[in-house]
Amino acid sequence: MPRQEVLERIKTAEQEADDIVEEAEAEREELVAEAREEADEIRSEAEEEAAELESERLQEGRTEIETERERILEEGEDARDELVAEAEDHIDDAVEFAIGKFEEAVDAQT
Repeated sequence: MPRQEVLERIKTAEQEADDIVEEAEAEREELVAEAREEADEIRSEAEEEAAELESERLQEGRTEIETERERILEEGEDARDELVAEAEDHIDDAVEFAIGKFEEAVDAQT
């Protein structure tokens, strides 16, 4: 094979190799870009899910707090009602005691 033909074949082979490398680089860059885009989508979805979960948990917490608040208020009302009932039961005794003390005071002055 003549020397010129060998050189041409080498140049052609080098050009083909350069084209293959260039094509591989372009494909690599495209794959990297796609991977980054997919990662961004996954991150975005994860952030949305986290925000939804946070919102759900906050609502659950608020519901629990409101339930506990209502229970405490109900217990307080029940306790108040009991105290009022006990106080009403002792009104007659208190009135009699006060009248007795008043009569003693009046008797002591006379």
